[in-house]
Amino acid sequence: MFLSVFDLFKIGVGPSSSHTMGPMVAGARFLEALRQQPFRAAGLRASLHGSLAFTGKGHATDRATILGLAGFVPETMDALTAEEALAANRDSRSLSPEGLGTLRFDPDNDLIFDYDNALPGHANGMTLSATDAQGDVIFHQVYYSVGGGFVLTEEELARKGSEDRSDAVAKVPFAFSTAAEMLEMSAKSGKSIAQMKRANELVFRSDAQLRDGLMKIWQVMRDCMDRGLEARGILPGGLNVRRRAGSIHERLLAERGMNLTAPHVINDWMSVYAMAVNEENAAGGQVVTAPTNGAAGVVPAVIRYWLDHVPGATERALPDFLLTAAAVGGLIKHNASISGAECGCQAEVGSASAMAAAGLAAVLGGTPEQIENAAEIALEHHLGMTCDPVKGLVQVPCIERNGLGAIKAVSAASLALRGDGHHLVPLDAAIETMRQTGRDMSEKYKETSLGGLAVNIPNC
Repeated sequence: MFLSVFDLFKIGVGPSSSHTMGPMVAGARFLEALRQQPFRAAGLRASLHGSLAFTGKGHATDRATILGLAGFVPETMDALTAEEALAANRDSRSLSPEGLGTLRFDPDNDLIFDYDNALPGHANGMTLSATDAQGDVIFHQVYYSVGGGFVLTEEELARKGSEDRSDAVAKVPFAFSTAAEMLEMSAKSGKSIAQMKRANELVFRSDAQLRDGLMKIWQVMRDCMDRGLEARGILPGGLNVRRRAGSIHERLLAERGMNLTAPHVINDWMSVYAMAVNEENAAGGQVVTAPTNGAAGVVPAVIRYWLDHVPGATERALPDFLLTAAAVGGLIKHNASISGAECGCQAEVGSASAMAAAGLAAVLGGTPEQIENAAEIALEHHLGMTCDPVKGLVQVPCIERNGLGAIKAVSAASLALRGDGHHLVPLDAAIETMRQTGRDMSEKYKETSLGGLAVNIPNC
């Protein structure tokens, strides 16, 4: 199994990797497939199913789908240009993707939220179609947004996860697919988890490309956090949720250095870092999936805590943090899920917390066994967590939940480092338990906003 660190940490836009980034990527892929067809289309049509339908409005899936079919992609999307494209579509009821001419697309009629017919492959399904001048479908493709911005066609999903780049497995020197294999390879090679992950990455890119790419990821994370710590106001979507990270941060700065500050205030620092990221995500800003948008605040919050509050921390060790975190995230995605629509929030914030705990344990000098233990502790204590966003928005409980995920990650790493790496529950068992729990979880608790807080909190 091989997933690149850049597969787990993607630069994109909020509020959701599954509902925003995925549909945009699907749209871009569909346009490319359409360009290869021998006929000329006259129009486009999109149908959203499952979680994409139920929480699509709150997650801005309609906007993302239109932008994807207009040719935008998450990593390079300019917010102002995107708004201009959406306005042009509202006026003209058409789209003009590169190389395909002007295509009819009336969002009132051609963008369908199908609440009744789930697609069989995954909870996040969508069908994109091209039509002729009479409005008849002449080409279509089913796509599944499987979490973290990953998109699979119906055929790719049937081949059981081509997004894991199985063709690359034979090329990498450390192709571990379980935590047990990871630890065994580490023991035999004498390499750390980060060193093995680095060796795998260097098969596909130079050392400079890897280093620069990792530092760019951190720069985007930190810029997002800094914007969130400065911003004020009400988040979009109708819940009237106030941004809180900025004002909390101000008070923390004012208290810094006071002799009577309680030790537990460090938890507030971790929470405010995570909340700043997720408030930016909720506002549709640029974020890094870590491994998803809904959980994007956990890993950067723990990194910021480590760099700004732990003596001896240095950005020179940052690649080891991200590479170790990606190794754990890849195991979780390969053997379970990082999709809230598939396994609930245990798969999003739980996975992020496990990744952050592993990364922190690594840069604090943990052994591979202690790192694996840290990830297991963090994941174990998120098991069963539901995904129940109020009004389908990635705001309540998502923003605060990232803060608590960061706190758990730091606690898990610290606890693991107090031991020698020997523990009862292996990380592989926690991952499999998460998969089984997600399989058994009621659909109303899996990003459909049909249960939990979503139905017990007034939406207006």
